[in-house]
Amino acid sequence: MQLFSFLSLLIVLSFYNNALAFDIKQAAPVQAPIAQAQPKAAAVNIDALPLSMTLKKTAVQQGQYFEVDITGAEKNPLVWFNSESFLAFKVGDKAYKALVPVENLTKPGSYVILARTGGWEERIPVKVLDNRKPIQYIYLDPDKSSLEATNKEINEISSAFRLKTEEKYAQGKFSYPSTAVKSSPFGVKRSYNKAPVDSYHKGLDFAGKMGSPVFAPADGKVALTGLEKDGFQVHGNTILIDHGHALSSIYLHLSKIDVKKGDMVTKGQKIGEVGHTGISTGPHLHWGTYLYGTSVDPELFVKGD
Repeated sequence: MQLFSFLSLLIVLSFYNNALAFDIKQAAPVQAPIAQAQPKAAAVNIDALPLSMTLKKTAVQQGQYFEVDITGAEKNPLVWFNSESFLAFKVGDKAYKALVPVENLTKPGSYVILARTGGWEERIPVKVLDNRKPIQYIYLDPDKSSLEATNKEINEISSAFRLKTEEKYAQGKFSYPSTAVKSSPFGVKRSYNKAPVDSYHKGLDFAGKMGSPVFAPADGKVALTGLEKDGFQVHGNTILIDHGHALSSIYLHLSKIDVKKGDMVTKGQKIGEVGHTGISTGPHLHWGTYLYGTSVDPELFVKGD
């Protein structure tokens, strides 16, 4: 009897173990859920941005400028063109800009723009194109043709043109400083009293009537005022405005000046009146724009480059 009971127990245990093994083999395996990897946004390290230079245009005419942008720089880079250097001004986080002038008598051809800061430098080939400006023949009265610029006007104007103000006063496009008809464009070569051509017109003339208003074309700071009676015998009564970032504008032959050195002016503000002072063939306004002291076409700032 005891033997029979022991054998019965073994049969029951064997059946149970076989059933359990069958369930493990046949049941679908239970797997832990697999976590889906989520894409991560690429981290941008501003401090590690590579230095680079870009140009808006790689070919411009005489009397225009190259717009140079540099990113990734820690401090103001220097930009070289035609053996001259130009300081680039900060316009954003590690972003700098320089409007590099091309003097009106620069020989057309191939050149290189070079930017450098620290141990980094980059070069971009560029071209200067002929602006094909005509020759203008001008007759001056004997009492005007013998006049020469005084040391006073040369030194004071040259000093004001060398300003490199970090603050940018002028924003957006310029307006014209006079509502009068334009009488002489920028860049035309000039012969005075049939003499050989040795200069060009460094501005834009308006045939305004004597005493007609002259307006500031953009915000800025008056860097210079000069009077004919005080030695400005070629330029006549003069105003020079600093617009910041090495851009300045000048107003010549005025009959009246309404501002003084150090004044802040706003776009459209009356600053003076048209006149006939200095070397002038008649009442008119001469308006010039300069980058780093080099004359460039004022139309570029009104129409936008």
